[in-house]
Amino acid sequence: MSNKKLNFCGRTVGDDEPVFMIAEIGLNHNGDLGIAKKLIDAAFACDWHCVKFQKRTPEICVPDHQKSVIRDTPWGKMTYLEYRHRVEFGEKEYSYIDRYCREKPLLWTASVWDLPSLQFVLRYDVPFIKIPSAKLVETDLLRAAAMAGKPVVLSTGMSTVEEIDAAVLVLDEFAPGNYVLMHTNSTYPTPPEELNLLTLKFLKERYNCVVGYSGHEYDLEPTVIAVALGARIIERHITLNHNMWGSDQFASLEVHAMDLLHKRVKQIPVSLGDGVKRLTESEIQIRKKLRG
Repeated sequence: MSNKKLNFCGRTVGDDEPVFMIAEIGLNHNGDLGIAKKLIDAAFACDWHCVKFQKRTPEICVPDHQKSVIRDTPWGKMTYLEYRHRVEFGEKEYSYIDRYCREKPLLWTASVWDLPSLQFVLRYDVPFIKIPSAKLVETDLLRAAAMAGKPVVLSTGMSTVEEIDAAVLVLDEFAPGNYVLMHTNSTYPTPPEELNLLTLKFLKERYNCVVGYSGHEYDLEPTVIAVALGARIIERHITLNHNMWGSDQFASLEVHAMDLLHKRVKQIPVSLGDGVKRLTESEIQIRKKLRG
């Protein structure tokens, strides 16, 4: 049985709590710490709660058949493995990011794609460990993340119900009540007809845990709807400009959209109310006027 509340470095996240907003920087920094700083600044200025990166060990995560494939990049032609190293932040960059975020303050973390990356991220006092959809079926990684003592946020894109069931068994064994399931569709950008936002209710009812939404669509409305349907954490990719190089840039939010989404999300609990039918104060005066 989940307690339906989690502790993200002192911040309570879950049912009856304000929506926790994650700005997914991912690899949209293109290996440039200056771009990463600007994205961190944008998230902080827009009152988002956390920025998130992605951490991989390229030799492990790049399939053998892709390692030597030549790719055109802004830095010239190089193998795909060389490219992955080119955009991967290491200890120097993450230690700077850690200090920079603490000064604001702003929480940060990273999706981990392999066991060495998990151990790397755990060097820092991150609020949670994120497991991406692609790694939901990797039991060893999921078990190690659950045993680390941090809350686990697990995305469920491209996964069957049976695969999610198996992942939740691991989480319930090693991190009972200390995980979040994120509904997502792993297509970038996701067509509206494939968003299936009502899956949030399914996840909540089946697994009795905190649920969230990681959106990869163009618009803001699906994320707003997801919050109204019960998502207590939302995650959206962010960018400085849709025209920047990189496969995730176009499905990301620019800074003005980040600000708009934050404002809309804040208004949702106010508009939803408590569900108890009653006369409001403003209606009482209208009632006197129209009914006598």
